[in-house]
Amino acid sequence: MAPAADLAPGGADAVRTAVRKRLRSTLIDVTPVFGFTLTFALTHQLGVALTLALTTGAGVFLLRLVRREPVRQALVFLAVVCVQGVLAARTGDAVNFFLPHLVLHGVMTVVTPVLLWFGWPPLGVLVGLITGEGTSWRRCTVRRRAFVKGHLVVYAGNLLTLSVQLPLFLSGQAVALGTVDVFGPLVLALGALLGWRVHLRAVGTHRCDTPVDPGLALSPPLERTVR
Repeated sequence: MAPAADLAPGGADAVRTAVRKRLRSTLIDVTPVFGFTLTFALTHQLGVALTLALTTGAGVFLLRLVRREPVRQALVFLAVVCVQGVLAARTGDAVNFFLPHLVLHGVMTVVTPVLLWFGWPPLGVLVGLITGEGTSWRRCTVRRRAFVKGHLVVYAGNLLTLSVQLPLFLSGQAVALGTVDVFGPLVLALGALLGWRVHLRAVGTHRCDTPVDPGLALSPPLERTVR
């Protein structure tokens, strides 16, 4: 079998290309949050900030359709922006505009250690989707451990973001929270890129040439996985 970095069609090149595309699309994804934060900082008018955010969100939705991106992805993006707007409008508190992102980071903080414990690092799942490899990497103990190590980098970035967001949310600092929220997707994308590099370094020159015992596909505990 080919080296670990090239196990699937496209291999490392496909992952790097996907990360670069994610970084570029981040500039579009954060425009509603950026518009809301900047407008609220300048005017302190929640209604004006929400109007701009929702208008920008609709514009991004249309742009995705024009670019022939998946309709489901565009609808999810628009739905999240609408939920953010409804939360802020109903409570009259600008800080609640960022609550969905805060909840998402919180859920990932709790769920990720469980996934790592059972040998399902999200980074590995994501790479499998990008390269078309699926989950066949789980049959290789070395690669599975390497993906766990790589995702620990992503998890550290998520923890860092949440540790900054939560105090700002609790203290009601909407503008500061919005500023952090704008950089959240960038931190995630860079963390994924760094995690991928950690994975490649951990795999090294390993080749999955020998048959793997099916029992190894069962998820080992985290402490054995990262050993």
